[in-house]
Amino acid sequence: MEAIEELAVQPCTSSLYLRPFRLSYRQNGTKKFWDFMRTHDSVSILIFNTSRQCFVVVKQFRPAVYMCEVERHHPQVFQNQDKESFPSLENPLPAVVGVTYELCAGIVDKPGLSLEEIACEEVLEECGYRVSIADLRRITSYRSGVGVTGSRQTLFYAEVNDQMRTSGGGGQPEEGELIEVVEIPLEESMKFAYDETFPKTMGVIFSFMWFHSNIAPKLPKK
Repeated sequence: MEAIEELAVQPCTSSLYLRPFRLSYRQNGTKKFWDFMRTHDSVSILIFNTSRQCFVVVKQFRPAVYMCEVERHHPQVFQNQDKESFPSLENPLPAVVGVTYELCAGIVDKPGLSLEEIACEEVLEECGYRVSIADLRRITSYRSGVGVTGSRQTLFYAEVNDQMRTSGGGGQPEEGELIEVVEIPLEESMKFAYDETFPKTMGVIFSFMWFHSNIAPKLPKK
């Protein structure tokens, strides 16, 4: 996962996932504009393995996170953003600075499938557990990237056990996915949530808090 080589930044002239726009408008009599990007909505799934009493999350390299760290250490990388070429990344940072812990998730890009069906597919592809729609509990939905994309993510909860695991997960290599499945023991989950040495999404922190408020009190006492 961390064998990242031949890094090169270049202008993005077209994308299957991002479409940049500028909205001009008048608000309370003042003329304004705002740059934004359209992207896909998504689903995410908080997975709890009842056999092991642990959360199942994923770990993967995120180029956007990596480049944020690169810019923090080497601000000159993006200084020529209006030109057709960028400086090469000499002495790049280790790939680990771009690795994050996340909930199992996926974009909503299959018009024929419901959010629940997409969520079930993602749990199987990324984490290796076969769940049904009946196994899902919808927690809530929320907006992410409100200043840039405004996309909606819908969060589900699923309980699994060892018998439901049919593969090692890891995503779809043919789509460029390289995902590591990670188990977070229940008793260590809130310490993990607030430990900044483990880069993670807000979804991980929020969903762990939701679990401890809504599910943990109903678990059998040891």
